[in-house]
Amino acid sequence: MSDQAPRHVLDGYKVIDFSQVIAGPTCTMLMAEMGAEVIKIEMAPGGDPSRQGPFIADGRSGYFVQQNRGKKGLCIDLHHPDGVAIAKDLIKRADVMVQNFAPGAIARMGLSYDVVRELNPALVMCSISAFGQTGPLSDAPGFDTLGASYAGVVSMCGEAGEPPYFPMVALGDVSTAVHAMGAICAALLGRARTGKGQHLDISLLDVYITFHEAGIQSHSLSKGEIKPSRAGRHAWYACPAGIFRSRESYIYIIAALDHQFVNLCRAMGQPELSTDPRFQKFVDRGKNQKELIAIIEQWLQAAESDAAAMAAMKEYRVPFAPILSVEETMRHPHMRQRGTVRTIHDRILGDFDIPGFPFRFSDYPKRLELAAPFLGEHNREVLIDTLGYAPERVDALERDGVLRSGAR
Repeated sequence: MSDQAPRHVLDGYKVIDFSQVIAGPTCTMLMAEMGAEVIKIEMAPGGDPSRQGPFIADGRSGYFVQQNRGKKGLCIDLHHPDGVAIAKDLIKRADVMVQNFAPGAIARMGLSYDVVRELNPALVMCSISAFGQTGPLSDAPGFDTLGASYAGVVSMCGEAGEPPYFPMVALGDVSTAVHAMGAICAALLGRARTGKGQHLDISLLDVYITFHEAGIQSHSLSKGEIKPSRAGRHAWYACPAGIFRSRESYIYIIAALDHQFVNLCRAMGQPELSTDPRFQKFVDRGKNQKELIAIIEQWLQAAESDAAAMAAMKEYRVPFAPILSVEETMRHPHMRQRGTVRTIHDRILGDFDIPGFPFRFSDYPKRLELAAPFLGEHNREVLIDTLGYAPERVDALERDGVLRSGAR
């Protein structure tokens, strides 16, 4: 650790990142945003497959840039003994190693946790996978939507009696990344007490299962009587809570708690509804959901405008939100003021918007200016400055194809 004031909360920690595409790179990107030195190792010859992801301009992938800002880039042939030797030399000097290859793949490269632990007993190794390092599904190909399907999440999306939908965002991958980052930081805290590292097994499926705030326990406690499934635009266990058709578009309203429902009735100018036997209690509203939805939508569609209906709900502190498009979200003043959506600069792509850094630290209010690496951009810098390799040795590794690089 340096005696200088840290740039951010993880300044001074070195992370070796073998991951690719989304879950692993997002985990290490968050760590880079917090000041960690992240060295991204990409597989030769083409590197991270996300370099081919949308949107591509001038041969540069916005998808790759978003997930890999703030990292130093190495491109190594990990099937070559000299490539593995470079990886091992980096591991000896690292605090954290992150990989999201299929279970068993990193061991076949000669970098299993048993090997890593011998090289660096203080290292925290985090293995991110779809289904975990153990279990009957562990060797199955894994993607976000497959985890969502196994987790019962997809079965909850869509209209009752109709085919299910899947979330159109990387909900599982990004959530798994955040869980992995939290586990890594906890393991580093543990290392501060014991001096020992450990191996973390972070599974997308395990994370997805935790999203069931009510379904699993309700089914279990009801001895199977409750069978959670897709219920369209409205919650299956709370009312009113869902997407309501308004005069101009759709509005999400959640006023299921008794005091919230009283306020909604006042906002609608129908305070008597809160004492109507059909709707007075939480359980009553659930039993008479269709009737209540019709009443609320009738009020919304009779309003002068959506803005007028939302103003009435705002006055009575009814929880609601307009259903914004991605474009509308990007323009929203709240997103802009907080940096929830922010503009970054890339050397090839120029200025464009990405999701902002979601954590706020009082001691580090300014965000770090980070850039995504070109393929193998830091090969020489890392091998010479970090590992102490002679320039002639690096030249030989380049000639032998162990090191690769590219313009994008």
